[in-house]
Amino acid sequence: MNWNHLQRDFERYLKLERSLAAHSIDAYLHDVGLLHRFAEKELGKQQPSAVSYDDLRSFVEELNHLGMSPHSQARIISGIKAFYHFLLYEKVMDTDPTQLLEAPKLGRKLPDTLDYHEIVTLLEAIDHSTPEGQRNRAILEVLYGSGLRVTELVELKLSNIYADVGFLRVVGKGDKERLVPIGSDALKYLRIYLEEVRVHGKIARGHENYVFLNRRGKHLSRVMIFTIIKQLAIKAGIKKNISPHTFRHSFATHLLEGGADLRVVQELLGHESITTTEIYTHMDRDYLRQVMKEFHPRS
Repeated sequence: MNWNHLQRDFERYLKLERSLAAHSIDAYLHDVGLLHRFAEKELGKQQPSAVSYDDLRSFVEELNHLGMSPHSQARIISGIKAFYHFLLYEKVMDTDPTQLLEAPKLGRKLPDTLDYHEIVTLLEAIDHSTPEGQRNRAILEVLYGSGLRVTELVELKLSNIYADVGFLRVVGKGDKERLVPIGSDALKYLRIYLEEVRVHGKIARGHENYVFLNRRGKHLSRVMIFTIIKQLAIKAGIKKNISPHTFRHSFATHLLEGGADLRVVQELLGHESITTTEIYTHMDRDYLRQVMKEFHPRS
C-alpha cells in the first residue's frame, strides 16, 4: 500500500484507537509527511515498507542539514517511530526499520519560573477598573492557583467548575480528564469575573459554556493568553521571558519548595509519567542549595 493510503489509516488509528487530540494527530501526520516527501523525492520509494534503516539515517542527516534543532528532530523521529509501530501492528510490515534509530541526545532544560514576589508584581500590574482587567486577574489566578496548561484554561467550561468543593474538572492531553483543586484566591477572583463581569457581556452562540470570553463573546484563544501575559510582564517590568506555561512551572516549583510530595504534584499537573514531573526536583535542589548557602554558618 502507498504512503497516502497508510497515512489515512494511521490518522484513523490515532483518532479512534488512541483517542489523541486533534493537534497531536496533526503533529504525527506532519512528521510522517516529511519522511513521505523525502522518500519519494530523494529516494524514489513509493511505499513506507521500502524504507530501510539506512534510508532513515539519511533522512535524519537531512533534518540536521536543514538546521532543525535537536528537540525538533527528536519529535519528528518519535512520530515516525509511532507510524512504523502502527504498520507492524497492522501487519503491513514484518520488521521495524526504526528499531535502531536514535534521536539526538537532549539536555533537560529547566523551565523558567517566577518567584512569589514576581507573581504578586504581575497581578498588581493589572488594571482592575476594566472588565478585561477583572477577567485577566481571574485568568492569572487560575493559571497559578491550579497549574493548568494554557489549552486547559481556554477550554475550561462553566459546567466544570465545582466551586462548592473547590475543584475544577479539566481535559488534558489525550482528552484525559482530571479533577484539580482551585486555590481560594483563584476561586475568589473567578467568582468576581463570572458574577460581575461575564454576566454583563454579550456571549456568542455556541460559546455559552466557556468560562473566559473575549470582547466579541467568544472563548479566548491560546495566542490571546500569551499576549495578555507578555503585555503584563512589560508593564510590571519583569525581564524574564514568560508565558502561560511559566505559571504552571511556578505552581509546581512552589509546591515542591513548600514540601509537597512529588506524586501529588504529578497528579495535579496531569503528567502521565513521574519522570516528567521530576524536572521540578532539580529546581527544588537549587532552592535548597541556595538556602544552605545563605543560612548555614559553614557554607
